[in-house]
Amino acid sequence: MPSTPKWVLAPSPDPELVREYAEDFGLAPAVVALALQRGYAERERFEQFLHPRLKDLGDPFALPGVEAAVRRILRAVENKESVVLYGDYDVDGVSSITLLYAVLQAYGLEPRPFLPTRLEEGYGLSVKGIENSVEGDPPDLLIAADCGTNSREEARLLRERGIDLIILDHHEPSPDGVADCVALVNPKLGEDFHYLCTAGVVFKIAHALLRSKPLPGFDLKDYLDIVALGTIADIVPLEAENRLFARRGLVQLERTIHPGLVALKSVAGVSGPIRTHDVGFKLGPRLNASGRLDTALASLNLLLCQDSGEARALAESLDRQNRERQELELATREDAERLLQSLPATQRSHAIVVGARGWHPGVVGIVASRLSKQHHRPTFVVGIDENGLGKGSGRSIPGISLVEALDSCRDLIEAGGGHEMAAGVSVREENLEAFREALIRSVIAQADADTLVPKLSIDAEIRFSELNFDLLDSYELLRPFGMSNPQPVFLSTQVRLVEEPRVIKEKHLKFRFEQDGVEQEAIYFHGAGLDLPKPPWDIAFTIDRSEYRGREQMNIMLQGVRKAVIGS
Repeated sequence: MPSTPKWVLAPSPDPELVREYAEDFGLAPAVVALALQRGYAERERFEQFLHPRLKDLGDPFALPGVEAAVRRILRAVENKESVVLYGDYDVDGVSSITLLYAVLQAYGLEPRPFLPTRLEEGYGLSVKGIENSVEGDPPDLLIAADCGTNSREEARLLRERGIDLIILDHHEPSPDGVADCVALVNPKLGEDFHYLCTAGVVFKIAHALLRSKPLPGFDLKDYLDIVALGTIADIVPLEAENRLFARRGLVQLERTIHPGLVALKSVAGVSGPIRTHDVGFKLGPRLNASGRLDTALASLNLLLCQDSGEARALAESLDRQNRERQELELATREDAERLLQSLPATQRSHAIVVGARGWHPGVVGIVASRLSKQHHRPTFVVGIDENGLGKGSGRSIPGISLVEALDSCRDLIEAGGGHEMAAGVSVREENLEAFREALIRSVIAQADADTLVPKLSIDAEIRFSELNFDLLDSYELLRPFGMSNPQPVFLSTQVRLVEEPRVIKEKHLKFRFEQDGVEQEAIYFHGAGLDLPKPPWDIAFTIDRSEYRGREQMNIMLQGVRKAVIGS
């Protein structure tokens, strides 16, 4: 398995255009260059990228299916119909149900939310989930969020029972066909908005509803923090409207009106300015914890909660569950790594498939993500139940589609689907080895010589003399960082050590470097155990702004170190 990444420096944009935009917009040239590199060379798009505005939101009715969905929802409002909101148990699903519930309640309905349990009803719109969600009091309308696109049998079951179905989703449509229902709103069925997650789709539905039937006193902007949670946690591209949802939503999150988010921020130790990594590594995992181990109802109740005391208790409960999840994840990851190392080299050369009885299906996705990043291979981790049925999650690397891989081995699996980079699978224990071999064949067919080589992508070379607060001021406009807009990685060459690095907390390294007479401090998280070359070095790093004892400072976080390249 490869461990040393190949450093890849992005090409520099047109220096004349960099100079022109830097002068016209009053920005640091390095930041202008980064925005141009990311495809925003046209002046209007450049300005929209750096200054996204709510007035730039597109027409919600341009999303296929919205008109039919809005028409049916407003009929439910007019007739005071009963509505079930059926969601997925991850952050996107819970955020989507939260916004739907708030909007429908504002219109005078009392919708019944339902979130399936991972172990009992399984993922998505299932027959068992439907039975449990409509039991006792069948609704007039069921709205499925973050699931259902390909649920043809489930849609037929609801139709036979006289229950109308609206599906709001963003998952890939099956080549075998999609669910037949009153309205299916999925950007993947149209030409635009493919980047949206379901929280974004629900925002478009809410926007369309409010345009069709205004609600005095209801401000959709108050829910941008909820939409940002789903958008960032679901790791969808932070481009176009997603960028706006994330940028404005993070600002809204700092001053949120929702008691549940106030409490969640408190237990997670999150304070302003709030960044995408706060959602990805602190808030999101806690909201996901309940759905991973049991039911996500606690997370939904937290987001809907209007009482501060109750919100605090719910947030503390989620925090405890998240610690349990972390312990379970660590044990499963260690088991998975041992299994992986026991496989012959040919069975782990191009892809990873590991499975075992006793692994909790709620943590296999996280473990797959960790292994995929560590080994730079498409990875499936499968938890097998007492009946020999495995439920697994897959994570991929750029250039390898898991959807294509699963399509190539349909005869070996019970079910499977998702996105190019993340997917779920059901596979019998006796078919696990054959599934591994089929996945490897698919990866070999998809990969070129460079696909399986890990890479450290570097955006730009910069001198220490350019690392100043003027740069940081402009740099803030590039946020929020995430999928399709990663945090920039800079390269500085021929840097020398001023003094020996200090070990911090037994695992991190603190450096003082010098380049051209300019000194800079830097930290290398988890760098204490690395075998570093003899200086001088080329260093790859990210930057950030922080405040310490009332003073602003620039932080430099190392992402890689190599022996200085002669002539660099």
